[in-house]
Amino acid sequence: MEFTISQIAAILRGEIEGNGQEKVKSIGKIEDAQRGSVTFLSNPKYENYIYSTQASAVIVHRDFVATKPVQATLIRVADPYTSFTRLLEEYDKITSYIKVGVEEPSYIAVGTAVGQNVYRGAFSYIGANTTLGNNVKVYPHAYIGDNVAIGDNCIIYSGVKIYANTVMGQNCILHSGVVIGSDGFGFAPQADGTYKKIPQLGNVILGDHVEIGANTVVDCATMGSTKIDSGVKLDNLIQIAHNVQIGSNTVIASQTGISGSTKVGKNCVIAGQVGLVGHIEIGDRVTLAAKTGLAKSVKKEGAVKFGYPAMDHKDYLKCHAVFRNLPELRDRLNELEKKY
Repeated sequence: MEFTISQIAAILRGEIEGNGQEKVKSIGKIEDAQRGSVTFLSNPKYENYIYSTQASAVIVHRDFVATKPVQATLIRVADPYTSFTRLLEEYDKITSYIKVGVEEPSYIAVGTAVGQNVYRGAFSYIGANTTLGNNVKVYPHAYIGDNVAIGDNCIIYSGVKIYANTVMGQNCILHSGVVIGSDGFGFAPQADGTYKKIPQLGNVILGDHVEIGANTVVDCATMGSTKIDSGVKLDNLIQIAHNVQIGSNTVIASQTGISGSTKVGKNCVIAGQVGLVGHIEIGDRVTLAAKTGLAKSVKKEGAVKFGYPAMDHKDYLKCHAVFRNLPELRDRLNELEKKY
């Protein structure tokens, strides 16, 4: 897929310095970009590369002044980094939604409604009474159960499993290996030491613009719904248990586990390998640093927690300062004991 530099500049509302009619077909890093590609210069540390790059076009700041001859065509913008990000977004939209049609063999059950420009990959399975919106892309070997509703512009990558009764908003992305709606971990202990399975009868609801990374699992509710609100971004290898609620625009990094019925607020940041017990509440804009273990609610907006068990970040740093000095303090204590 090719574009002229002038077309790219129009998208970015940039000014061209050089040959606007040259065509580009790829995006690359400034240090190793080749002819026919577009790149950007934002960090001054990389300025030397602009004089040697083979790229056809470089996005630069409006005020950039070259100290040597530049072979590439320049696209001058107010913010090169933001403009390049926008270009990546546009390129991703084009490449992600280019697929249309049905590959065989694939299966679609009776009563399913399919929108326009839908792609269904080979060996995909779509159950009964399911709805696929416009521009939905279902890649090969994906499974979508009965009574599922999927909004417009969603991408379901290969190997995704979506259980029955799941509801998805628009513009969601589920990466390979994601499981939505599997049974929550509900077992009632019995007098003889065995466990009786508690039927998990609820579903999962995803809002708009939710993206879920590879091999992440979101369990269905025991009753009611597990809810992931709009704008939530989940990394790879995350476990979201039954009846959990995650507020809008919260981001969660890899290997985090959230236990059942916990409520997470809006715009929270949860780093990698964080563990949350069940039935607690997290307020809006709370940050949980990597490896934090949270055993009780944190309702204060904007709180920052760290450590296991979790404590305020500043308190943790004070404690850590003491901990680092323990060997020296031990030696001093031993010396005092010898003296007295």
